[in-house]
Amino acid sequence: MNEDLIYNAVGRLVPSEINGEPVVPFMGVGKYRPEGKKHASVIPTNADYPADGNKQVASLKEALLKAGLKDGMTISTHHHFRDGDLVANMVFDVVKELGVKDIRWYPSASFPCHAHLIPYLEDGTISHIEGSMNGPLGRFCSEGKMKKTAVLRSHGGRYQAVQDGEVKIDIAVIGAACADPFGNANGLNGPSASGLLGFALADSQYADKVIVVTDNMVPFPCVPWQIQGNYADYTVEVEKIGIPEKIVSGTTQITKSPDRLLIAEVTAKFCEATGIIRDGFSFQAGAGGTALSIGIYFGEIMRRKGIKARFARGGSNKYLVEMLEEGLVEYILDGQTFDLEGVRSMRDNPNHTWTSPFTSYNYHSKGNFAGLVDVVILGATEVDVNFNANVVTHSDGRLLHGLGGWQNCLFSKTVILPVPLFRDRIPVIVDEVTTLCGPGELIDVIVTERGIAINPLRKDLIEKAKDSGLPIRTIEELKEEAERICGKPKKPVFTDKIIAAIKWVDGTVIDVVRQVEEKKTEN
Repeated sequence: MNEDLIYNAVGRLVPSEINGEPVVPFMGVGKYRPEGKKHASVIPTNADYPADGNKQVASLKEALLKAGLKDGMTISTHHHFRDGDLVANMVFDVVKELGVKDIRWYPSASFPCHAHLIPYLEDGTISHIEGSMNGPLGRFCSEGKMKKTAVLRSHGGRYQAVQDGEVKIDIAVIGAACADPFGNANGLNGPSASGLLGFALADSQYADKVIVVTDNMVPFPCVPWQIQGNYADYTVEVEKIGIPEKIVSGTTQITKSPDRLLIAEVTAKFCEATGIIRDGFSFQAGAGGTALSIGIYFGEIMRRKGIKARFARGGSNKYLVEMLEEGLVEYILDGQTFDLEGVRSMRDNPNHTWTSPFTSYNYHSKGNFAGLVDVVILGATEVDVNFNANVVTHSDGRLLHGLGGWQNCLFSKTVILPVPLFRDRIPVIVDEVTTLCGPGELIDVIVTERGIAINPLRKDLIEKAKDSGLPIRTIEELKEEAERICGKPKKPVFTDKIIAAIKWVDGTVIDVVRQVEEKKTEN
């Protein structure tokens, strides 16, 4: 790590290089303009592939060897199975067996099921992770144990990094619920159905070598093909690739907390009072329990008013699917399925449409879907008095969550963060967020169980809400109330070691995460 540090546009000190690669500091929203051409993988020829289209090999080990696996490579996987993924663990079991070292792992996200890989991080099989880390791997990283610096990107940022050549994938391994020997693949059919495969799209298009792994190999053609076999080098059939029931992770269930339900209800009332909910509007809710609950209240308002939404952006789940099937929503534009009802709907309903990080979020493209959404509901671990927000670290400074599509969604027309005023008697609204993931200029409304704060930049919303009867307050008032109840929160103490970089949607670095100094806090 180069120790030269630079202040970026939001006043955060970031290094001039990470893992030997130069860093572009965050310059402000829309300020950085990329140059040059998109990355391209090597040009293949049909002469090197079987004339009968059968690219199937006997094992994942054989596929990795044929793909030229060696020290220092970058291997990518994706996270459509969330906490039920078995593919990444299988891949690195083989890498370990072959004695290959210093692999950069480039997952679209990792989950507690990937704690299996911690010994491989400890022994140098994997040098570092560039991808969202939820749970044990984030904790491992926070303790400063990873050999190199982790890099976190949003879903759109991950596609952008591959497209722009910032990350060059040597071998992409794509787990698919259904595939044919040529490499056409989808996540819709078979015992391990997980939904769509959009997060693997960039990997299939730009990686030097692509391996499709399935536990449901069918004769050509595998239809529909979410991944085109023309991009695949090898196909492999294994016993099992994932546990579909574990697609439903802890954050994808409706909250049962009375306070969180109140926050959800107040959020929906705010959207009604300010005219956001109207015939033909569009919305997106995150995967958190409170955000999911808001969809229930949206549905109640829409039935009462006799209106419907033109589209809803997914992550889909059974609640959103029910709205589609009831006719409250005309289309679901889906990036990932959070439960098996989402998988069923995507497979059977033509109005439940696949999207990818390219169509939805890639900032280095000719526009994307994020800006077309009227209102997006997201979570946060912390918000500060300037409306900046944090989603990756907790108040103790530990890196325990990923970015997902959170940063990308901030470009929607209205961004609302429904958050409790405090968690475990620790205020959520603070003077300055521990890790700055999203700049306050893009965050419009904070809804808590004790009041609603509207960003002063949104004078239109302030005007519309002033006679609504809703508890409108300033963000400073909310912070002071939290501190009256809980006291001023203690801040975590960090060492100087940077353990992770947080990329903005354009590839610039908006903040870093430092190693937590154990058992020390400051007042």
